[in-house]
Amino acid sequence: DDMKNKAIRKICFYISTLRLGGAERVIYNLAEHFHRRGAEVTVVTTFRKTSEKEFALSDGIRRVLSEPTEEELQGGRIANFRARFKKLQDIWREEAPDLIVAFVGKNNVMAILTAKALKIPVVVSVRGNPPNEYDSRALRLAMRCAFPKAAGIVMQTKQQMEWFPKNVQAKAVLLKNPLNPAFLRPVYEGERTKRIVTVSVMGANKNLPMLIRGFSMVAQEFPDWKVVIYALGPDRPKLEALREELGLRDRVEMPGEQDNIPDVIADASIFTMTSFTEGVPNALIEAMALGLACVSTDCPCGGPGELIEDGVNGFLVPVNDHEALGEKLRLLMGDDALRERMGKEALKVRETLAPEKVLSEWEAYLSSILN
Repeated sequence: DDMKNKAIRKICFYISTLRLGGAERVIYNLAEHFHRRGAEVTVVTTFRKTSEKEFALSDGIRRVLSEPTEEELQGGRIANFRARFKKLQDIWREEAPDLIVAFVGKNNVMAILTAKALKIPVVVSVRGNPPNEYDSRALRLAMRCAFPKAAGIVMQTKQQMEWFPKNVQAKAVLLKNPLNPAFLRPVYEGERTKRIVTVSVMGANKNLPMLIRGFSMVAQEFPDWKVVIYALGPDRPKLEALREELGLRDRVEMPGEQDNIPDVIADASIFTMTSFTEGVPNALIEAMALGLACVSTDCPCGGPGELIEDGVNGFLVPVNDHEALGEKLRLLMGDDALRERMGKEALKVRETLAPEKVLSEWEAYLSSILN
């Protein structure tokens, strides 16, 4: 079924960067999907940070940067805003897409405002916890003014949707994240390693001290087990100090980021997520798809709670409660059958979030906007 028979022949995606994050992965997957379907695809990013790893787009997908040059940003605050506004509007005018799909906070508002005069429909997508994504009075006001003018609004969870005004809720739909195909691999069949793993960022929101403290409660009972944190970030010195303080130098490993996460964690036994807030976390989806027993905080805006049925395909614990985490780890570490049962239940995410299924749902919704 060729895209030339569909409504969307030319589409633009708009996000700040293409660094290897959750929202960026969804944009990448959507861009690649529409490219395979024969559409002309352009990914517009605010800037490119050369120090960060980025998704590599297929040949044929255009990449355009919307950040004005330093020369264009020589005015004051208002003049610089006008320069950014004009640069983005000029991109839409030149690309002339059938549809613009924007992701996250300020980008959503800017896409709506800059495309309005050009009469290009814009679909916006909220990816994180709304109070964090719209974290200032000015941005919340801009959202309340702009969102009703969007052609479509995509949310990830019911809890996320409930934060917004009624007129925004009435226009919004719920669409999930597609599972990364790299995690649709044969499930590990051998004896799993006694590792508790997490794939994260060493930053405040991920609350990795909760994991280290939770593990410290049970570490002596299970001397063969260890925690492995696959992450980089500014909190590394703090985490290393906590590890030393709790006497866990040899029990908590921090090897940094890894390029081959499916290979690295496929034979682990337990996956943890200790965040203060999450949308629908890709790292948790991917761990479930590998058949790991998972423990996550039941954090706003409800993503982990929609993925995990507590006690069935994983465990949910209160935010920032390392003692509750320690108790769930004790249960799982001490019961091979429980880990295996939960891991098998977690595998069902492969069906509910299958890439072709979820991407087809996105395509159907975006096509309906034009129809």
